[in-house]
Amino acid sequence: MKQQEKKPLIILTGPTAAGKTSLSIELAKSIGGEIISADSMQVYKKMDIGTAKIRPEEMQGVPHYLIDELDPSEEFNVVAFVEKSKEAMKKIYAAGHVPIIVGGTGFYIQALLYDIDFSQHEDKESYRKELEQLAKEKGKEYLYEILKKKDPEYAKITHCNNVKKVIRALEYYKETGKKLSEHNEEQRQKGSPYNFAYFVLYHDREELYDRINRRVDLMMEDGLLFEVESLIKEGYTKNLVSMQGLGYKEFFDYFDGRMTLEDTVDKIKKDTRHFAKRQLTWFRREKEVIWLNKKEYEQEKDLLDSVLNIIEEKGIRNGTKR
Repeated sequence: MKQQEKKPLIILTGPTAAGKTSLSIELAKSIGGEIISADSMQVYKKMDIGTAKIRPEEMQGVPHYLIDELDPSEEFNVVAFVEKSKEAMKKIYAAGHVPIIVGGTGFYIQALLYDIDFSQHEDKESYRKELEQLAKEKGKEYLYEILKKKDPEYAKITHCNNVKKVIRALEYYKETGKKLSEHNEEQRQKGSPYNFAYFVLYHDREELYDRINRRVDLMMEDGLLFEVESLIKEGYTKNLVSMQGLGYKEFFDYFDGRMTLEDTVDKIKKDTRHFAKRQLTWFRREKEVIWLNKKEYEQEKDLLDSVLNIIEEKGIRNGTKR
């Protein structure tokens, strides 16, 4: 398929706290875009502060998808993300608008962009339960060590605390005899069915870490502690996928009396900084990425103009301005 025959797609990603939200709104307003969230946590209702979820008034009339769609008791994964995103994209294209994928979950973005099908590897219950039991009995580090031996490349971009991703990679290896990292690379080499522009917004490390620390402090001022407490009171437990998110899982030790509030906040900051580092590692592995260093633009308008020029060069800017 020729590039001009492919449907347009814009991706705006980057590490947490990079400033994606404000840029995405201005971009959508400029080109008649609609936003699909590629954030594995903002899809959940009742989880607003810890996910830095965009508020309705901040959307400025721009349609958003995959925000506030699931109860925290429900599981959300890459298969569900791709399925729901494609449904949203059909509506967006039908309206003559351009879909803009916004969020920092690189694995989700990759699966959608290169149309990688993970659904056939979804339902191997027995082996998954075996691995989950192994993690409970011997610890998540034990499981992670197995992954490092089976698929060291995938282990490099996966934190040992992300048991779900570790298990997925081990499941794939057992089913196919192939490494998930190799499978992902093969899929990427096939090319994308979309005419896309893939932007990664970032700050220099010191500035990024400072933004992360300030964001966590602001979350605490906005009532993150009470948000987590109310979720726990409603019966949402730490074994849920939603409650394993950054800014939520760290509080369980605090509520169990094993950690002070000050140490809990410090841990959230540290975990978030590590997460941002892993996000950047992931994006560096992706091809055809356009890096946007925030410090190179004096004003937001300069940054927006740069993005608009690039997507116009790629023939993507075909929506209707709001």
